[in-house]
Order: sequence, then structure tokens, then C-alpha cells
Amino acid sequence: MPELPEVETIVAGLDKKVLGRTFVDVWTDWQKIIKFPKNFLLFKKEITGQKIKKIWRRGKNIIFDLSGEKSLLIHQKLTGHLLFGKWDRKNNFWEPENKGPLAEDPKNRFLHVIFFLDNKSQLALSDLRKFAKIELRGREELINLEELKNLGPEPLDSNFTFEKFKSVLPKKGKIKQVLMDQNIIAGIGNIYSDEILWEAKVLPFRNAAEITEAEFLKIYKAIKKILKKAVKLKGDSFSDFRTISGELGGYQKIQKAYGREGKPCFRKDGGIIKRQKIGGRSAHFCPVCQK
Repeated sequence: MPELPEVETIVAGLDKKVLGRTFVDVWTDWQKIIKFPKNFLLFKKEITGQKIKKIWRRGKNIIFDLSGEKSLLIHQKLTGHLLFGKWDRKNNFWEPENKGPLAEDPKNRFLHVIFFLDNKSQLALSDLRKFAKIELRGREELINLEELKNLGPEPLDSNFTFEKFKSVLPKKGKIKQVLMDQNIIAGIGNIYSDEILWEAKVLPFRNAAEITEAEFLKIYKAIKKILKKAVKLKGDSFSDFRTISGELGGYQKIQKAYGREGKPCFRKDGGIIKRQKIGGRSAHFCPVCQK
């Protein structure tokens, strides 16, 4: 699933390409992606003519503030990513007008929603598994949705201090699951929790109550370091994620733990990266330096 760095990368790309543009039409072959309003024709009617005034991120959610006091929320979920470009409909299939990643990378071919903009460009949602969701609501209604109101603090905000970090941590729970809990800290998922804990030399299965303040400080610093680096590298394309131009991010090239099962630890300590299930997810760690 796209995590904070991937969503931040998408928002930055959209900010350059579609800010100030107006929606003139929308197409879908999978109406279930539109969660609100449930009626697609109503959704189409309400978004047509809406101008994009601001694009921002909250946790893993992309939010477009529109004219008319409306906001559009897109959560890309497991395999979704937004793409910007131009496509033509040929033989019941959308073909990119130009060569490049949009045409050549198969991960960019699963178009299920296309927004048409007033400058003839298009914003498309590619989603292999079709788990993504889109909602169009009044601005106040949207920002007061429980799923947004209950999100924890943003880890890259300047007010996310070490004291703030300690204050939101629960007394119990495995540290990897704690980091991934969106109601505790927003935006961290499976990939970056592994990377953060490897950086901090903390075992993913440690109980939060057993971790020392010195170790919490290492985790806090690792959160800032890893997420900033991932944003700079435009996210992780180990799986389905692509930038809005359809290109790969770069963080997968420097992963230290996630997806490296059976490979030597980068610290050259003799450890071999292991993968172990925790709460239905996989944790990747070095059994030597993460004790």
C-alpha cells in the first residue's frame, strides 16, 4: 500500500500538474470505487465544473479542496496510484497518447477511473486490485469523517517532537504494530516500519512497554530520517507504486530490511534478514543487530 512518502510524492506531482484545473467529466468501469455519493451519475454531476483549489495529504489520503466548498478524497489503498497524462479510447481500452512509462509499464495499465480536465489532460487511477476508494463530500463533512479525525499526528510535521512521540505511544503492543497503527501515527505502513526499526536496531516484536527511552529516541530519529529520505527518492516501487508520470520511485534501491529475506544484513554483522508474521503482516529484520 502506498505509505506517507508515496502519497506525498503523488501530492507534490499533482500540485505541479493539476492545481487550478477544472474537472469537466469523469469515466469509470468500476463504480464501486466511488464510495460517496454512491450514485455515479450524481458523483459525475457534482464534480463537473469543480475547480481544484488545493491538494494536500492527511495520512495516506489525498484530498482535493474544490470550488463550491466541496472536497474530493482519494485513498489509493493496496495497489492504486494516480497518473497524469493523456489517453485515447481504442477498442474498449485506454491507450496513452505518448510512449514512455504510461504505455510501457504494465502496472500503469489498470485504469478504472479517469477525470477529464479543462486543458484536455487527464487524471487517471490505475488499480490492479480495485480496492481504492473515492469520495466527494462537502468540505466540513469530509474533514470531520471519523477516519480522518481519528488519525494520529503527522510524523514529518515540525510539531511532531520527541515529547509528542512519547505521549502518543501506548503502554502495550508490539512496536511494529504500534508504528503501523494510523490512529497513533499517520502514514507509516509495512515497508517503512521495517526500515525504521532496522535503522533504530529494535526488534519488531518488542513490546512497547519494554522499550527504553534511549531506544524510543532512536526510533523517533529513524522515523524522521527514513521518511524524509523516502520522500526525497519519490517513494518505494518495490511493488505497484508509480509516480504520476508512471515512473518508479527510488527508495526500493536502498531498502535495508523490507523485502530482503535471506540476504545479508547491510551492517555486515553476520546476520541474515529474516521474515516473520506479526498480526497478519510480515516483519523483516536482522536477528543480530535487532535483538
